[in-house]
Amino acid sequence: MSIDWQGVRAEFPALQDWTFLNTATFGQMPNRALRAVQEHFAHRNRTACHDFLSWFDDHDRLRGKVARLVHCSAADVAFLPAASTALSVLLNGLDWHPGDEIVTLEDEFPNQIYHPSVLAGVTLKEVPFDSITDAVTARTRVVLFSTANYVTGLRPPVEDLASWLRERGVLLALDGTQTVGALRFDCAAARPDFLAVDAYKWMLTPNGAGFAVIGPEFRERLRPQVIGWRSHKGWRDVDALHHGPPEFVSSAEKYEGGMLPSSLLYAMEAVIDMMLELGEENIERRVLELASLVREALRRRGGRLLFDEGPYYESPIVAARFERDSAAISRALKERRVLTSARHGYLRISTHFYNNEQDIDALDAALGEIL
Repeated sequence: MSIDWQGVRAEFPALQDWTFLNTATFGQMPNRALRAVQEHFAHRNRTACHDFLSWFDDHDRLRGKVARLVHCSAADVAFLPAASTALSVLLNGLDWHPGDEIVTLEDEFPNQIYHPSVLAGVTLKEVPFDSITDAVTARTRVVLFSTANYVTGLRPPVEDLASWLRERGVLLALDGTQTVGALRFDCAAARPDFLAVDAYKWMLTPNGAGFAVIGPEFRERLRPQVIGWRSHKGWRDVDALHHGPPEFVSSAEKYEGGMLPSSLLYAMEAVIDMMLELGEENIERRVLELASLVREALRRRGGRLLFDEGPYYESPIVAARFERDSAAISRALKERRVLTSARHGYLRISTHFYNNEQDIDALDAALGEIL
């Protein structure tokens, strides 16, 4: 399939004025997502929202599209407003006992550190990836990490580890926020117990929308944390809502509780339609080709790359150290309308399918002036 990537790029008006290499911080929204939001609000005005129940039918259709994207069942998909909310559903929904352990990776995103740290009686272990199996003991309940590290771009191999953990009865929870939408993720192959995705980065959706994938066996054990009018299985009968303890549905919908951010979910649907049209494999190939060009440019300018020093850094997030302060370099790039980020001493560049070779040329030229 031959793709007109320049035509795809035209969907993103912000790219006209900026060299944007910072999707790991915020994704840009395509025009079709904006139109979807506008059409939803126009529909609300036309109908005075009398058909609001039909919006949930539309969102069930979106569950099916999310399932196609990450290769799971639509019944496994719950819509949640942020990755931190999803993590709270996970960690607050389990029964913890003094001495229980959670294992995560060094330099993880703060979500994976903050919440485990406040669970009473639970020990959090932060370890390098090559020590992760050594850190798992009989007291380990959950292994928790990101599919790509927000600082370094580290992409741990998931499938073998997931199988190893299943054999030991340890839950695997993944934060896919930094890869899903850019790189393929196959829930059916990896079989994580829990996958959280905040959609405002690589999923190119306005912030406030995301999803979790929660498998059927784990759903039997994981208690819902948000209880609301949609918690009872008969919530669509709004003329006679159930009064009494709710009887939950078996699908992941039971973790949603109340109203959904419909305008944002229509935007997400427009983005996923775009991604499915382009093809997951084509998007991944494009993203990684551009990341390779970024690495070449950073090397030319004297950057030291983690990619060159160890495995598992084939990622849309490229981290480099320079002799100069990375935050100062990122600020100087911004003055030249080249948007990057600095994280923990690294200059971080992140490419998506809407980037092109000219963006990397602009980065290279700007670094030449700065350095």
